[in-house]
Amino acid sequence: MNKTVLIGVAFVLAVLAVLIYSSMHVAQYRVEVCVNFQGRTECRTASADTQDHALRSAQSNACALMVSGVTETMQCERVDPASVKWLQSR
Repeated sequence: MNKTVLIGVAFVLAVLAVLIYSSMHVAQYRVEVCVNFQGRTECRTASADTQDHALRSAQSNACALMVSGVTETMQCERVDPASVKWLQSR
């Protein structure tokens, strides 16, 4: 094999190793959020590297099931959650 191919293979393996390692250690916080919006309630669970990211992700996921369109999505994501339950990370 020539030198360029070996360098390419090593680079690809290094990138894959970093992706696998980082994806296994990202979720330090796990939360279940329930959102009431326009008479409907949805609950979703999310995991993330920070508490804020986990909360926003769970609320966004819950809102995505209840609304359509940009305006309703923004309104729903600004509503205070009906409940927030912090779960043990896996």
